[in-house]
Order: sequence, then structure tokens, then C-alpha cells
Amino acid sequence: MANANSAQAKPAPARPEVTMKLAHATKESAPFVPGRRKFFQYRDLGVSDATAGAMRAQVMSAIEGMTKPTGWHYHTCETQFVYALKGWVDLEFETGETIRLEAGDSLLIPGGLRHNEIRTSEDLEILEISTPAELGTVSCDAP
Repeated sequence: MANANSAQAKPAPARPEVTMKLAHATKESAPFVPGRRKFFQYRDLGVSDATAGAMRAQVMSAIEGMTKPTGWHYHTCETQFVYALKGWVDLEFETGETIRLEAGDSLLIPGGLRHNEIRTSEDLEILEISTPAELGTVSCDAP
């Protein structure tokens, strides 16, 4: 049995070439950017630039509650992750599920999964992350 004195320390693995950079965003420094929905404002957290497009992170804040559903759609991405910071949103999915996402709840939506946002609270605020950064939205028929 080896003792602590005989243990060989392993050298740290060589660091691969870094293609990402540090990104720090504050409420004051994160700019508002155009987004998919007129009833939201979108604040970019600088992740797309820092990851060379591998990931996107933004905060979506309701300007007003939804007046009508978004309509069925899906996103052209690998994954979309949402975390509710404030308020709530009701979503329906092609799986037949209807989910209310409330403050403190999260949801991982695989790319290509058809869904429809039905309604939101007037104070909804969501952290949204997608991989890759490019997140296309395609309207589609209801399942």
C-alpha cells in the first residue's frame, strides 16, 4: 500500500488553446438588442462574442403581458434553456404537455421541438441560453 510520501503528483494536463474569453455583464453594461418578440426587451450578456458563437445568453423582460399566443414554432438550435427569474409563462408542447414556468423554474427545450407560448405575466423575466448562439425561429402548424 502506498503512503502519502510515495505518491507521485501528476502534472497538470496541458491547457488546450483557449477559443473562449471571459465575459462579465452587469445590468448597466449589457446592451438591449433586437429580439424575436415585440412584447419583450432583450438584454445581451456578451456570451455569444465570448464563446465565438458556441452559446448565447440573454435576459428577456416583458414590456407588457402577451395579448395573444405566439403561435406554434420551433427553434433551429441544439438546445434552448430557460430559467424564470420573475413572473410566469404558460407553454404548450407537441408532446401534449402544458407547462407553467414560474420564478425559480427551468426548462430545457431540445432544438426542433414544436411549442407555443400561450400567455405570460406582465412582470415575466427569463434568462435564456441557447447552443449554438444562432437561434432561428420557424413557424409551423400545430401538432
